Amino acid sequence: MKGGAAIAASTAVDLRLTARPSPTPFPVSDLRLLLPAVAAWAVTAAVLGPGAGHGLLLLLAAGAAAVVAVFLLARPGVRRRRGAGVTAAAVLLTGAAATAVTLLHTADLHRGPVPALARVAGPAPAVDVELTITGDPRAHTSRTRGTTAGQAVLTVDAVVDRVTVLAGSEPGPGVGATRTRTPVTVLARGPDIGQWQRLLPSARVAVEADVRPAGEGHDDESAALLVAHGPLRELVPPSLPQRVAGRLRAGLRSASDGLPPDARGLLPGLVVGDTSRLPGDLLDAFRATDMAHLVAVSGANLAIVLGVLLGAPGRAATPERRGLAALLGLSLRTTALLGTAVTLAFVTICRPEPSVLRAAGTGLIGLLALATGRPRQAVPALSGTVLLLVLLDPYLARSFGFLLSVLATTGLLVLGPHWARALRARGWPHHLAGAVGATAAAQALCAPVTVVLSGHISLVAVPCNLLAELAVAPATLLGFAVLVLDPFLPAPARLLAEVAGLPAGWLAAVARHGADLPGGRLSWPGGLLGTVTLALATVALCWTVPLLLPRRTAATGPRVRRGWIRPVVAGLLLLVLLAVLLRPPQLTRLATGWPPPGWRLVMCDVGQGDMLVLPVTSDGGTATDSAVVVDAGPDPQAADRCLRDLGITRVPLLLLTHFHADHVEGVPGVLRGRAVGAVEGTSVNDPPGEAARVTGWAAAAGIPVLRARRGERRSVGPGLSWQVVWPEAELPGDATGANNASVALLVTVAGGLELALLGDLEPPAQSALSGRLGSGVKVDVLKVAHHGSAHQDWGLASALRPRLALISCGEGNPYGHPSARTVDHLRALGATVLRTDRAGDIAVTGDTPARLGAVVHPHDAEALHGSRASRPLHPVGGPRGPPT
Repeated sequence: MKGGAAIAASTAVDLRLTARPSPTPFPVSDLRLLLPAVAAWAVTAAVLGPGAGHGLLLLLAAGAAAVVAVFLLARPGVRRRRGAGVTAAAVLLTGAAATAVTLLHTADLHRGPVPALARVAGPAPAVDVELTITGDPRAHTSRTRGTTAGQAVLTVDAVVDRVTVLAGSEPGPGVGATRTRTPVTVLARGPDIGQWQRLLPSARVAVEADVRPAGEGHDDESAALLVAHGPLRELVPPSLPQRVAGRLRAGLRSASDGLPPDARGLLPGLVVGDTSRLPGDLLDAFRATDMAHLVAVSGANLAIVLGVLLGAPGRAATPERRGLAALLGLSLRTTALLGTAVTLAFVTICRPEPSVLRAAGTGLIGLLALATGRPRQAVPALSGTVLLLVLLDPYLARSFGFLLSVLATTGLLVLGPHWARALRARGWPHHLAGAVGATAAAQALCAPVTVVLSGHISLVAVPCNLLAELAVAPATLLGFAVLVLDPFLPAPARLLAEVAGLPAGWLAAVARHGADLPGGRLSWPGGLLGTVTLALATVALCWTVPLLLPRRTAATGPRVRRGWIRPVVAGLLLLVLLAVLLRPPQLTRLATGWPPPGWRLVMCDVGQGDMLVLPVTSDGGTATDSAVVVDAGPDPQAADRCLRDLGITRVPLLLLTHFHADHVEGVPGVLRGRAVGAVEGTSVNDPPGEAARVTGWAAAAGIPVLRARRGERRSVGPGLSWQVVWPEAELPGDATGANNASVALLVTVAGGLELALLGDLEPPAQSALSGRLGSGVKVDVLKVAHHGSAHQDWGLASALRPRLALISCGEGNPYGHPSARTVDHLRALGATVLRTDRAGDIAVTGDTPARLGAVVHPHDAEALHGSRASRPLHPVGGPRGPPT
């Protein structure tokens, strides 16, 4: 799915093919298909969501709707009053059709042996399956789990044609060879990935696999997840069109091999949707600037290709038409047939992505109108395309990519021309006004949707998309020239790819520099709250912008003055912009309630891993935008999110207790956009691969790497100091390994609170540390070792006697962390226990030990970056006192 709040002007430019030439600037659109299209979309989404599992009731409702529609159409005089009655009948009929089609389309998800095997309790049944591949293989990196970094896995969509339950498996229904037609997701990993990467759609293969519930995979449109094991057996090769498309895509990759990394990954993605070589940080930059629609092929690419054939869309059916077809003297019907062939070839080569399907549908409708000489209007073409596509592929109704493509196109067709006209009336150059109006219109409609996915907004999205438009068409056309030329003349194709790399490099540079600008990526609440608030902000901005841009009374006349309104509005907007860019902590806290006043430590909710933030305070004890970070968790996005929410822009020291993946894979997120003074780690480089990755990240950012030693004492600011109490220069014989080499700290924060941070120390190292510390060390807060596992030395916890115990662990983690025995034991010692899997981010507060408290910051599990609310807890109790 392609995202990006600012779907640029090119995203839906293909619909200009369907715009009727008219002497009036804005002809009245035919909206008869609009309501039926919306009804079909809404009904399909409801049937796939809340309506799933109520097939009989839905069919009865569809039948009733059809009967009512027929009754409305059969009423006397309906032809003379064909307004509301006909429209209502059309809405009811399309809703009934959408219900029936969706139920039929999804029936294979619930019937047959494969769904039944996926529901079998106990060990996953093993089967031998014959599959028809329906999509391109997609590479993923599995989540970091514990000590191991994410593993490379591959998924591919397929349809099971034949299934045989292997001997020794849990039988369940459908034992033996059974013919079926069930959509599934196949997951391959390890040495098997190589065979699967070469597969093309339409190929038939056989493989042995374990059947698991679909929820464990990457796709919720499947009846089951098949985890392949063993060799892949090819039964039937791909079809000829797919083999040709595969050869062309491979040729484009090969011709791009000599380009710089950014252009090498971006050019195949922009031309044919192949993002397999796109650098991860470049993708992040495109997402940050709301330009993610450019990293993979979209409807704009089809518009550019058809533009070469047809010329200017507004003149496609006139004697003044341009383009390749006019130069060759082709008739309108021949041109339409050739355009249809180009469109179908484009979809085959670039794959039926939601945006591509939307563009192909509207383009084909426009070409049909061109061939028949009928009037062409954009909004009916878009409505008809949505209606047909949702009926043909109901899953598009719940696709964010399809929704964004339709919204962007609607913005260009409905808002874009009006905004462009308003800008021209204020003296803007013709082409600049059109580009700004189109881009801003797409951004305005898409941003409230993409904020649900990204949890951020970008103040540079519109200018970045405008700058990108300079290079989209050249990169697309040159890329397609390379695609066609490579099978016949590889050497000239490589030279042409060098030229195509220049506009591709420009796109990458715009994304990278835009992401680094102030306001390039600003956190915003997700979920319904974020959508509503951003929509209201967009409406308010649309109201205020005309006040700031004075209108001319005539082409060369004076500007109309609005007295004091304009300077007041401009001043207020300037203040708002400064507040958004600078994000002063007091204002941020007032708006979000996070971080709480007087926070001394935050344990970030980063999943199954560790990340702690110790703020550097001012002389008055107030937290600043600087903090010492202890560990970085397993996910760069989660680490960056936590620090952004806290307003941290400077990190004097990033201390990594040890080099397991669940503590260090988030380091790039900490480094992103922040001034980091140094990275300090343990003296044991175990595992060596992760230690080398940390060293590489630090070297790339020009940050020194230090080694922590027992006895080391450091301080930052007036209220933060710590002492390294572990590891020893040489670990005891029974305390070896990466966990036992964790850096353990005794920390004193503003207000005199004492903290013990134990990393992932296991019982041998904990016991040795307890002997070193003796019985005189007491702490207010304990960061429980090793995510609260059952392996603890209770002598150390009893000696430290914490009043608040914090456990960092991921919800539903496979290790059972935290152990119930550990939690019970801590409570028996008199400690209040808080855990991130239930509380979210946890902030420790208190001006003095007597006022120790905690505030939690839950996360919305339904969104990638959902809205959150801070919830205070009662004070933990007096010094060494019991919790309240």
